[in-house]
This record gives sequence, structure tokens and C-alpha cells, in this order.
Amino acid sequence: QVQLVESGGGLVQAGGSLRLSCAASGCTFSSYTVGWFRQAPGKEREFVAFISWSGSRTSYADSVKGRFTISRDNAKNTVYLQMISLKPEDTAVYYCAAGNKHLSILGRDYDYWGQGTQVTVSS
Repeated sequence: QVQLVESGGGLVQAGGSLRLSCAASGCTFSSYTVGWFRQAPGKEREFVAFISWSGSRTSYADSVKGRFTISRDNAKNTVYLQMISLKPEDTAVYYCAAGNKHLSILGRDYDYWGQGTQVTVSS
């Protein structure tokens, strides 16, 4: 059973930084694409970024491009989301997800999800 656990969320002022971590267990993590998604209150879940199993391919939502960086350390079974220049509109619960179908920005293409970590950016 694949388990994903996010950490690193918190309260930060606008312009600040946070690094989220997604730790995996119960799988050959290096074979999975991992995505980050977020959901703000009253809004649909949205794609943030994904990284391929090798780390060679990444993709970002336009709203975070240039501010967020996704990376992975397969030896540690962990994927990271470095977030800088945070804005109040980045406030959301952030989820990591893993899948082995193909690179995708769609949540339905991911098979396993973490419980989420809250990120709150104050103005």
C-alpha cells in the first residue's frame, strides 16, 4: 500500500518562502510521477506542478511558474516543493499525489494521495 505524507506547511507572510515535503512508503517510489495539487476554500482542486520518475521532466501551473520548484530525491523517497515569493492567493491545502500512468496535470491520473498540508499566506 502506497502512503504519502506531506509536511512543511504553515503560516507565512506574503513574500516569504516555504518548502513542502512529500514522503512516500510502500512502493518503488522512483517509478512514480509525483504531482502537487492545491485546493483553496470554496474552490476546485488545481494542479500546481509535477515531476517525472527520474526528475528529468517537470511542469508548472502558470500561476506558480518562476516561484515554485519541484524536485525529488529518490534515495529518500521524497519529493519537495520549494515555494518562494508567496502570495495570499497561494493559500490552500497542498496535496501530493503519485501515479505511474503518464505525466499529467489531471488529478484523476494519479492513484495515491496524501492527506494534505495547509499553507496560509498573510498579506
